[in-house]
This record gives sequence, structure tokens and C-alpha cells, in this order.
Amino acid sequence: MSPMRKIIHVDMDAFYASVEQRDDPSLRGKPVVVAWRGARSVVCAASYEARVFGVRSAMPALRAERLCPDAVFVPPDFARYKAVSRQVREIFLSHTDLVEPLSLDEAYLDVTEPKRGPALATDIARTIRAQIREQTRLTASAGIAPNKFLAKVASDWRKPDGQFVIPPQRVDAFLAALPVNRVPGVGKVMGGKLAELGITTCGDLRRWELAELEQRFGSFGRSLYNRARGVDERPVQPDQPVQSISSEDTFADDLLLDELDEAIATLAEKTWHATRKTERIGHTVVLKLKTAQFRIVTRSFTPERAPDSMQELRDIALALRARVDLPADTRYRLVGVGLGGFREREPVVQGQLFEPW
Repeated sequence: MSPMRKIIHVDMDAFYASVEQRDDPSLRGKPVVVAWRGARSVVCAASYEARVFGVRSAMPALRAERLCPDAVFVPPDFARYKAVSRQVREIFLSHTDLVEPLSLDEAYLDVTEPKRGPALATDIARTIRAQIREQTRLTASAGIAPNKFLAKVASDWRKPDGQFVIPPQRVDAFLAALPVNRVPGVGKVMGGKLAELGITTCGDLRRWELAELEQRFGSFGRSLYNRARGVDERPVQPDQPVQSISSEDTFADDLLLDELDEAIATLAEKTWHATRKTERIGHTVVLKLKTAQFRIVTRSFTPERAPDSMQELRDIALALRARVDLPADTRYRLVGVGLGGFREREPVVQGQLFEPW
């Protein structure tokens, strides 16, 4: 039998905002919001000083300003964030080749068989965090567990600048009391639906049969069933090229197609910000809708050249509504905006300035 996996999830603390505070001493100790100002802008990141006021990433910038009037808004500088992310990636790779980046600021590491240094996963995580602090002057949190799901939950347990371990023998006890809204994918709307069924913890979730959960929640029901039992067989997959990036929103009340403008515009900006975290370029814009009857409808368009601005992505997504041919009185419970067809950036070839001698 292969040994039980030792997985670390490393998550940089308020990454974009922390980089800004590191590089500009005048921002330290202040509530920093990384975002462009504007009616359609969303928050890319918020410092912990801003989070005290309820400011969170992906929140509309106008709402963040209302929650924290004294916040300092800083426009994002993705080139600088990517440079720091590359530093952190090199630290990961010095311990294991099995590194799966999720974004610029987080990654999974499989340290079942580390390259060097300590053998215990908790010691490896502690060493990695110390190296990040020393080399970048930033902090990171880590979760250590037998699989990716549990490691991700654990990394959020002692943020910022902490780590938490869930050893195999403690998985059942830990999950029994874990609030179900700590399970990735269970947002406010899904959490509310589960609460209506009397499900508030993973222990409650375990009392439901797989067939019942699948009947109510489709494929996500199987995920809920497995997560409640700590089951996650996904391996850490290094160097997986980005294929698609999307943002979705589930409404508290079902909406008509003509009522989705604001949601589509906001989701387009979220998706655009997320694409700035990858070196590849997406070419296909996708609009996803889910009806009140859980029917999924998608429409896509691939322009001659890749969208090169948030506004262009938004305009294409809005235009895709015209290709939805369901009855006008159809109501929708979810909308999503995605970008797919990612390819490597084509190298820029500079022409000769002078004729050869």
C-alpha cells in the first residue's frame, strides 16, 4: 500500500494588501483596500485592518467604502504580485516537486516524500513559513492534513501567520463539529438551504444518504457526502495549465434575464481580476445560467482576438444574453461569467531597427 498522503495548503496572508503595506511603510497599520475606485469595481484584497470593518475580497468597491470610510484604496499591481509569487514558488519547489498552485497566493504541496529537511509535515510547513518571512518579509498560513480538502480547511484555522494540523486519527472528531459553511463551495445561499434541513455541521450532514443529497443538490450532493466523511482522493497535480476561470453568483430570489445586468457586470470584473493571476490568456467568453428548475444553459463566444480589458469581457458577456432562447418569463437562480480557451502568450517579435551590414 502507498503511504498516506501528507498535504500542506499554504495561503499567503492578505497577499496583495500585504505586498502594498510592505512596499509603502505609510500604509502599515491602516485599512488598505486593493481595488480600482468606481461603481462597477470589486475588491481584489483587503488588509486585516480593513477586514475588521467587514471588507472582503470580491465585494463591490462602493460597499467596501461605505463599510470603511477611512480605507486607503490602492490600485492593483499584478506584475509586482506575480514577482513575489515566483519567489514563494521557488521556496515550495525546494521542498517538493509536487506543488499545485491555485493562484498567486496559495498552493497545495504533497510532502509525503520531501526532497530534504525535516520528515514531519508540520516541521516542513513551519520551515516554509519561516523562509517566506525571511525572503519576502511577508507572512503565510498553512494547513496540514491527509488530503487537499482538510488541508485547505486547516490553513484558515489560525490565520494570519499560523498553522494547524489535522492528523489522520483526529479527522472524524474534527469533522463531526465542523460547521458546514467551512466546507469549500458552501456559500451563504447553500448554507441557508442546508440550515433549513437542520444541517449546520458535517456531523449533521453524515446522517443523510448519498442518494438524498444528490437528489436535492445534484453533483454537489456527492461532494457534500464525501467531504462530511473527510474523503478527498484528488492528488496534488503540479504545473496544470489553466483551462478556464469563472465567477458565479447564486441569488436569494430567482431573477428574470433582463434583471441580470448588474450581476453579470460584477462577475465579469471578478473573472477579469482572477485572470490576472495567470500568465496565460483566455480567448472564449462564457455566460452560464441556471434556471429555477436547475437547468443549466451556457452560451459562449470566441472573438478574433482575446478580450484585452475588463470592459470588453463584460460587454461580450452581456451580449451573450441575446442568444438565450428560453421563454421570457424564465427565472434564473444562478449566473456565471467565465473565460476559457487559455493559451500561452505569444512572444513579441521586435523588428530590426537597421538594415544588416
